[in-house]
Amino acid sequence: MRKIIILGLTVLSLNTYCQSTVKNKAMKTLYDFKTKTIGGKEFDLSSLKGKKVMIVNTASKCGFTPQYKDLEELYKSYGGDKFIIIGFPANNFANQEPGSNSDIQNFCSLNYGVTFPMMSKISVKGDDIDPIYQWLTLKAYNGKMDSEVKWNFQKYLIDEQGNLVDVVDSKTLPGSDKILNWIKGK
Repeated sequence: MRKIIILGLTVLSLNTYCQSTVKNKAMKTLYDFKTKTIGGKEFDLSSLKGKKVMIVNTASKCGFTPQYKDLEELYKSYGGDKFIIIGFPANNFANQEPGSNSDIQNFCSLNYGVTFPMMSKISVKGDDIDPIYQWLTLKAYNGKMDSEVKWNFQKYLIDEQGNLVDVVDSKTLPGSDKILNWIKGK
């Protein structure tokens, strides 16, 4: 009987420890991450405290690539102290971002005049998924929801405290009512 009680207490303690570990993972925010800019410099995402952030996985040879223009217009209209867009080039879908960081930077600048921050090319799904996208897509890490990056130009919305708020599909344009209302706090 004593062994059963000890085993029961051990299982209960282990269960409490596991729940506590998952809660600690869920307490992460965007501010717990660092990444590299497309130019290779370290970018500490904690520098974005107090801003709403829209993270977008981008690609230069996609049917949604013209959204760069819409993203830039949105950034020019609302970007600054309260809102920022961050682009993460990724080659996870149909080889639509095959270029180097330099190629991508030139493409964005020449074709769309992109001024919002672009980060180094990463993977947004699969075995080599970047830690930021692990956080964005797994409820165990973000505390909000599980999601899957389904295609290029999927948008993740993060609040001023660095918490994931929502995910917006690729077909939804950056200037949609849903995104504008979120930026404006409606």
